[in-house]
Parts: sequence; C-alpha cells; structure tokens
Amino acid sequence: MNPLKNVSAPVGRILEKALAGDDISPAEAVTLFETHGADFLALIAAADALRQEQVGDVITYVQVRNINFTNVCYTGCKFCAFARYDDEPEAYTFTIEEVVQQAVEARELGCTEVCIQGGLNPKLGGDIYLKIVRAIHAAVPDMHIHAFSPFEIQYASRILRRPAADILRELKDAGLGSIPGTAAEILDTDVRRMLTKNKLSAEAWEDIIKAAHRAGIPSTATIMYGHVDSPRHWAHHLDTIRRIQRETGGFTEFVPLGFIHQNTQLYAEGLARTGPTGLESIKMHAVSRVMLGRDIRNVQVSWVKMGAGLAQMCLNAGANDFGGTLIEERISRMAGATNGQYMPPEEFERLILDMGRIPAERNTLYNLKRVPVV
Repeated sequence: MNPLKNVSAPVGRILEKALAGDDISPAEAVTLFETHGADFLALIAAADALRQEQVGDVITYVQVRNINFTNVCYTGCKFCAFARYDDEPEAYTFTIEEVVQQAVEARELGCTEVCIQGGLNPKLGGDIYLKIVRAIHAAVPDMHIHAFSPFEIQYASRILRRPAADILRELKDAGLGSIPGTAAEILDTDVRRMLTKNKLSAEAWEDIIKAAHRAGIPSTATIMYGHVDSPRHWAHHLDTIRRIQRETGGFTEFVPLGFIHQNTQLYAEGLARTGPTGLESIKMHAVSRVMLGRDIRNVQVSWVKMGAGLAQMCLNAGANDFGGTLIEERISRMAGATNGQYMPPEEFERLILDMGRIPAERNTLYNLKRVPVV
C-alpha cells in the first residue's frame, strides 16, 4: 500500500523528500504539523517507514532511577510546579549521603543509570554538583551518572565565577557520563520570556550544550510543547537541534515532553492551554523523526507525560525508545501527571510485544544490554 496515495500535493512533496533522504525545511515542518485526515495518516506512515529504515523494529528502554535532590528553587519558572521556597512545608533537600544511598539502591534494583536534577538551591553552593558526582562515582563506579541540565551548569558557573566549559570538564573527570538536555523548553526568546523570564536564554542553552559535547559529554535533546507555543516555534526548535547535532554529533536522543498544566502558575494565570492534544503529540514524534532521524537516530516517548497507550501510538509514528523505568520521578508528578512514577521492565516488554515489535534493554548510550528471545 502506498502511504502517499491519497495525500495532498504539498504534503506529498514534503514526505517524498524526507523518504528520499533530503532535508525538510522549518516551513515544510510547519505544514506537516498542520496536517489532518489523509495527510496526517501519510505523515505517520512516512515517519514509521523512516524509523524502520533508520533503527529497525527494536524498541529500547533503560533502567534508571531519578534523583531530584532538592526542590528548593527561587527562579520562578511559570511552567514548573516542582519548585518550593525553603520555608514551605513541601520543601526538601537530600544530603549527599542520601543521594548516594539512592544510587546504591538503584544499582541493587538493576539500574544502569541515575538521572540527577534539582532546583537551584542557594544554600547548597556552586560546588554541590561536583560533590554529588564524586560521591556517587566513589560508591558505585560502574553507574552511569546522567546529571545536571544546562540551567544547573550555568548556575554553578555564575556562583563559582568560572567558565561553564571548565565546570563541565571537572564534572567529567569526576565521573559524569552525560547531561540531560532539559531546560530547552522552546528555543525561542519570546516564548522563553513567558515561561522563565528568559533566565537561561536559548543562546546560553546552546552554548552550554556545545561546550558539553566538545568536552566529550553527550546529552539528550528535548522540547517542551503545548503551552504558549505554536507549530512555527516547534519547527524552529527542531531546526536548531538538527543544526547543533550536525556541528557536534553529541545528542544521543530527542525527547518531546508535553506540557503538564494542572498545577502550574502559567495555566492558573490563563496564559497557557491544557497541554498538547493527543494528535499534536503524535505529530510531534512523527515530525521529529522526519526532520531529525538521519542525524539523531533515537526519538524517545515520555510515558510519564502521555501514558502508556499514547506512547505506544507514538512508537508507531516514528519513535523507537520507550524511555526509562524512572523510579521516584517527581517533577512531572508535582505538575499534575497521573501516569505513575515507575514502570518495571516486564511492563515495558509487555507493551512492546503487544505492538509486534522487539523489546531490548539498553544503557544510557544506547548499547543494548539484553534482547529477549521472541
């Protein structure tokens, strides 16, 4: 069956370009984001065909424990429901010993990675990140430490009055394996001013990501969509990610993150909508594959944001990675996500087999640990 048989001429031309291995422009990506009906179905089919060609039929997942070591933060990002002032009842900060204990427990539970992020707690000082990495690496030397967003690196750089590149090199020498490409939100100045008062500019995010890649520290790339943004912002963001990847080659995966609205100031003030629709989430993963797949092979779903059912649909529309077990995920949950904090490997494998695909456990850098016999 020809997936482009009933497609409109403009969308057909764009998808033919993508299937032939040619770049699509941001303007063409906007056209794909606005598809409906037969054009939408053709987008899904083309993205899935590219996924099969680029990465095959394996769907990967990773065993990881999230350690959000503090929620104390005074930045005031309107999309965030995680942060608390130090004197609020829900405020918490783990000691380094408690962080290490969680990492040790993660290894005992079978995790190969700990993902560490936290609020910008002024009482912890700029060297807290180095202290955490050193302590975990000493206690669990074979654990991959995936930690600290560009926002946190910028914060340490400013407090310590040292270049971000120096901070990153020191963290790597101490045992840091990779960094999350979060705090990207939408790489557009106007949008970022509404979300974060532009505390971390798009240019600063890009500079720190490039510095990490130059230091030999890979990262994820993310987008947070479904709030005050539109398809033109999404297309520009994807184009920026593609450009960076072609310069550095340092992104391991692209992760679309739908906005969770329920408990956020942004939504309470009437500035944001109620997150992306299901169709928008499917389109986001499909267009990500079409636009980025030749440069970033792995497109990940966030089952915490979307739920398992919609995640499965996105895995049939260009995505190939189911994400992580995420023991004790806190950030999405505090924003109002209701899809749980933990998914065991057995459930990942059940959901993947249900799709007729091949489940495989991976590590952070996408080396396969185990491919079950099907």
